[in-house]
Amino acid sequence: MPINSEANVNAAPARVAVMGAGAVGSYFGGMLARAGVPVTMIARGAYAEAVRRSKLFLDTVTFQERVAVDVSMEPSAVRDAHVVLFCVKSLDNEATARAIAPHLSADAIVVSLQNGVDNVERIHAASGIDALPAVVYVAAAMPEPGHVKHSGRGDLVVGEFAGRSAGSEAQPPRAEQVAALFSSAKVPCRISTDILGDMWQKFIGNCGANAVSAIAQMSYGDIARYDESRSLMSRVVEECIAVARAAGVRTPGPGFTEKWLANLTKFGEAFASTAQDLARGKRTEIESLNGYIVRRGAELGVATPNNFALYALVRLLEEKAASERRARPAGAAQ
Repeated sequence: MPINSEANVNAAPARVAVMGAGAVGSYFGGMLARAGVPVTMIARGAYAEAVRRSKLFLDTVTFQERVAVDVSMEPSAVRDAHVVLFCVKSLDNEATARAIAPHLSADAIVVSLQNGVDNVERIHAASGIDALPAVVYVAAAMPEPGHVKHSGRGDLVVGEFAGRSAGSEAQPPRAEQVAALFSSAKVPCRISTDILGDMWQKFIGNCGANAVSAIAQMSYGDIARYDESRSLMSRVVEECIAVARAAGVRTPGPGFTEKWLANLTKFGEAFASTAQDLARGKRTEIESLNGYIVRRGAELGVATPNNFALYALVRLLEEKAASERRARPAGAAQ
């Protein structure tokens, strides 16, 4: 059914399911729930227990509030949801998409709120789900289950890839429905006419900073402070722009790298999601970030030595963490 259309203004509010209730999913799902949207978070045990016990704690730059949400550990909880926020790590795309596909209603809108530029393609290849691409701008972390620590921004960009049907007389375009839903919760959500270009602009920034933050275990603000790291990140960004240009994607305009570096300082003490994953000994999304640039650059004949160095170092740190987990006695504290 249309979401928040004039014809539907008196209907029951759209139901939303969040598949992958990490920091991003919990922030945006929590903001919708705070505005009165029925939201179901689908997450693992510790999160589910914490939220059932004490609600979802939104600790933001403008307010602190405990928000009531439903919670489930079963992918089947997407059933009857009008919108599904697909927020899992990119390395879980295929398995998660296959898990929820049998339970989706025919008119459900699945929105990919993820890092990277190939998630929608991978989700579709694995399950047939035609997800709506989105670009996420938020600095958020989850210091403990059910506690979202928000430290900057919190806006979205949505849009259809070129050539995709925009909608029909009976059903407003998906991007318009999703933008209206988030806007009703006072979450800024812009509709893009070139979502792939917008995705790449965010992606280039992620590739430039996330791995550096992870390897150094330093915040965005800190890595933007030193000449050496600024020089390294500038080279990484320029390689990414060269790959995008070779792929025929709209690239950022002149002065992008300098503006992007200046903007990093605004994120202050926020750490990249890649840094948070490494600190917890978890696998990262490096394959979908600098690893993707390395592979795509090789296909297009574009050299990416700085991206390769960051990719290789993060992979080594992942392997080190995995080795330490294997060596840890069963039942030992983590």
